[in-house]
Amino acid sequence: MSCYYTSVRKYLPMMGSTVTATRQENRPLVLLGGAVMATRQENRPPVLLREAIQGSDNIVFFGGAGVSTESGIPDFRSADGVYNMKYKYPPETIVSHSFFMQNTSEFYRFYREKMLHPDAMPNKAHLALAELERQGKLKAVVTQNVDGLHHKAGSVNVLELHGSRSRYYCMSCGAKYPIDVVIEAEDVPLCKCGGTIRPDVVLFEESLDQHVLEESVRYISNAEVLIVGGTSLNVYPAAGLIQYYKGDMLILINKTETPFDSKARIVLHESIGETLHSALHGNTG
Repeated sequence: MSCYYTSVRKYLPMMGSTVTATRQENRPLVLLGGAVMATRQENRPPVLLREAIQGSDNIVFFGGAGVSTESGIPDFRSADGVYNMKYKYPPETIVSHSFFMQNTSEFYRFYREKMLHPDAMPNKAHLALAELERQGKLKAVVTQNVDGLHHKAGSVNVLELHGSRSRYYCMSCGAKYPIDVVIEAEDVPLCKCGGTIRPDVVLFEESLDQHVLEESVRYISNAEVLIVGGTSLNVYPAAGLIQYYKGDMLILINKTETPFDSKARIVLHESIGETLHSALHGNTG
């Protein structure tokens, strides 16, 4: 711990203060908070984030839908998100357990059109996190997303709170299937045994996987640095995991404010992909 704080203390405000980064068009980024006031030119990396990453080998990342929107996958709650699209049924109803059981064909029609995204590719955020793990700095990715892009980017220790659209299984015999079983089926995908195949995701009205939840709590509570990105932190129980963090280096990267902004040491209202990429590969000058 002493080495970590020696490397980053000179860039940080007093404990309990928050450093907030805001960007104004055609102006430098201004970092404000406590005793710290710094400026940087456009396209230079956020110095505070970069120093925090360089100074720790016990980082955990907690991410939400905003991580994947930069890969072209719509989120749920924004103005352009899935919840604001017009369908015969509300989207939040369609992706519920009861709707899946009673209207399986309609569920899969919506699922293929708006939730599958088999051609989506990892963006700079996914790739940066995978690189941090290879460097031995990042211990785990805890994600609310189900797109599998963290694995696709090369991350290994990924805790998927809501499951993954990359995995499917038969509800009758338990046989496992890849995503192709849904892509190739014209309607409801069926197992060789005749059972219905469902995605290995957590639908509304279903509980989170207890093992994944416990592992997420363990990593977050033991983390030295917790980076939270691409999430409004309004979705529970997932957002409640942040409260298990015991450290004092909470970093928030989200385009809009969150209920935890005042509790964070560093807040960056910017693109998650560009921010993480710059923190790893940019020149602090």
